[in-house]
Amino acid sequence: MANGQLSRAEALACSDCRHACHVMLYSHTTTQLFGRTPIKHIILMQMRFDGLLGFPGGFVNQSQETLEAGLCRELMEEVGVALSVSEDDHMDARRAPATSPSCPRLITHFYVKKLEEEQIREVEKASASTAKDHGQEVLGMVRVPLYTTKGGGGLSSFLSHAFIGNARSQLVHALLRLRLVEPEDLRQALRDSLKTHARSEVDLQEALTEAEREPS
Repeated sequence: MANGQLSRAEALACSDCRHACHVMLYSHTTTQLFGRTPIKHIILMQMRFDGLLGFPGGFVNQSQETLEAGLCRELMEEVGVALSVSEDDHMDARRAPATSPSCPRLITHFYVKKLEEEQIREVEKASASTAKDHGQEVLGMVRVPLYTTKGGGGLSSFLSHAFIGNARSQLVHALLRLRLVEPEDLRQALRDSLKTHARSEVDLQEALTEAEREPS
């Protein structure tokens, strides 16, 4: 398939590859930002130990567990809640680029799990209080802003951040496939995120210049 995409069966047949599974947890919501901007959906991602944004999950030991069992184990460690993830939640499998620094022969599996809003809140609470990896591998859960503010912030600003591996493309794919964001709104957010990224590059260069002026 294009872009390294595989069916689940094709991915499982690659016994000489490592497999990593991650999941997007989401729910619908009727809450509003500042009482006027509909939030519509809650999507959870996490700030990783390396400062990059990603989805909960990790490597699976195929000799000892299924993909879903491995993902549930990782979820328990990272969010502190036992969640059931099934084959039906599997959305995508892809070969990582051969230049991937984490593993040259890696297949990433992406799952999407819909929860109730109260379950999402329980995950957020547990991830900061009982999850074994909180403060170590995981620095905190974050919500994806799917709206756009009058000043242009929201989804476009979020998409301009740094993501691990193909997490950003996984997010975009899920948003489109589940129709959580209108396609044109998402395209505009991506266009605007490129502008935000360009401004950030200027800010970073200015910060570097300032840092180099300081005595060692």
